Amino acid sequence: MAEKRDYYEVLGVSKGASEEEIKKAYKGLAKKYHPDLHPGDAEAEAKFKELNEAYSVLSDPEKRQQYDRFGHAAFDPTQGGGQGGFNGFSGDFDFGDIFSSFFGGGFGGGSNRQNNGRGGSGRGFNGFRNSSPRPVDGDDVKTRITIEFEEAVFGCKHEVEFHRMESCEACRGTGAEKGTKPETCSTCRGSGRVIVQQQSLFGYMQTERQCSDCRGSGKIVRNPCSACNGKGHIRTAKKFDVDIPAGINHGQTIVLRGQGSSGKNGGANGDLIIEVRVKNHELFERDGVNLFCEIPISFADAALGADIEIPVLGGEKRKLEIPEGTQTGKRFTMRGEGVPELNNPKRRGDLYVTVVVETPQNLNGKQKELLRAFAQSLGDGNQKRDGFFKKLFGL
Repeated sequence: MAEKRDYYEVLGVSKGASEEEIKKAYKGLAKKYHPDLHPGDAEAEAKFKELNEAYSVLSDPEKRQQYDRFGHAAFDPTQGGGQGGFNGFSGDFDFGDIFSSFFGGGFGGGSNRQNNGRGGSGRGFNGFRNSSPRPVDGDDVKTRITIEFEEAVFGCKHEVEFHRMESCEACRGTGAEKGTKPETCSTCRGSGRVIVQQQSLFGYMQTERQCSDCRGSGKIVRNPCSACNGKGHIRTAKKFDVDIPAGINHGQTIVLRGQGSSGKNGGANGDLIIEVRVKNHELFERDGVNLFCEIPISFADAALGADIEIPVLGGEKRKLEIPEGTQTGKRFTMRGEGVPELNNPKRRGDLYVTVVVETPQNLNGKQKELLRAFAQSLGDGNQKRDGFFKKLFGL
């Protein structure tokens, strides 16, 4: 027996290929070697089977991991290499399912064709898959909340209100009135899907579609539930408290898994996605984990130096030393007085304080006199300004 080729080699991809690259490679080769395009060509049929075998493993993350570790032995019980593995590629494996997932159906002529005794007419037929309706995951639900600036910085609990679709309690999600049951759809035999066959230039084409009689549910409800009008689910208002983590920023989202609308046919619930909006603060502006503010200081404090108190978030104050001769626009950094990191609240950003020197206004006569005396006492205090103009304009 010939040794099996490496699955990556079969699909023509590298071992580090992404899921999308694997899918694209399979799609192109499957079209090229499909047996219906090469009737009677045993080599094309063998290559097509080899492609399906390789794709069934590499498209499944768990099987791909086993293959990368053990090679073909992962799926060969006679070699004992796998973790219990999987039972090779026997006749129980439906390659048509893989092909239909790409092209909306398969080509006719294969061993998996289901014609229900009516194939080959050219008028199509209503086949069916002998399985339960496919699970359908519930929809995600999106909502918004608005919180205060300090709530975003330090975290909080906040009430969230939203609506989601839930399974109807009156009929337990069946859609049928209490005391009655839904009937299995006779068209699709409960699978929710039918296979339609039509003749084309390449032979008979199979397409899998949703059953129009039961709309994919696999069931027919003769007596609809009065509570949900036969839908099996109702729109429900919900309200509960949500933990808002410290450090969250405006526009970021919180995702609560499984708190969205309920799934159908055993499908998973959707998620609740909460967009957080943060109100502006009257003093502080935020950039990531850092805070910025402007603080006015007097002319005297700027000239002589002073220790002033700066308000910080949380209602506290911190001392800031203003050195002698500070100019307006000077920025000071207060370490660790910013916003906690979202995923590491023990680490915080910084607070940047810019001072603005205020010019005295509405001076009385005595104050003006003192200020003039001060200006005269400077003597050549304007030499710096005069030197600036001389350098700039040559004056």
